[in-house]
Amino acid sequence: MIQYAGRRHPRFVAVHRGGLLDVASHRLLASWAADCAEHVLALFTIKYPEDDRPRGAIETARAWSRGEATVGDARKAAFAAHAAARSAADAAAREVARAAGHAVATAHMADHELGAAAWAIKAVRLASPASDAMTAGERECRWQREHLPDAIRELVLSDEERRNKKLWSVFTC
Repeated sequence: MIQYAGRRHPRFVAVHRGGLLDVASHRLLASWAADCAEHVLALFTIKYPEDDRPRGAIETARAWSRGEATVGDARKAAFAAHAAARSAADAAAREVARAAGHAVATAHMADHELGAAAWAIKAVRLASPASDAMTAGERECRWQREHLPDAIRELVLSDEERRNKKLWSVFTC
């Protein structure tokens, strides 16, 4: 496989920008990324019940995937979720907010889909007892793969393989 050091892989660049990614697949990537972030959202809301920025980011990602929000809306929600991450003292909650930020950022740049998945796995690891952290992360990775739509399965799995080392090797499950 060709490596694209410092550049986005053309399979994650929208067709209208000269890449290979069609709109339907892009929207599925955002929806799946939202699923990954939402699956761990309780780790944030338990610690910060009044802070709705990560939930709002996930909702915006879903709205964008349905064609009901703009990329501008998504970028604004991503900035808000990442601000929530910066303000979170709890490590697992911080990673959940990052997962939500990456989920909605997928609307702007499709390859953020793995950021949502990776930060969700990191959140689960941090929320687990040290003796179970790796196993818990592997369970989360398997859950993500089980919920991966067939239409984007090969795209995401090949991206996981290509970028696993860069993303802390969390996709070894």
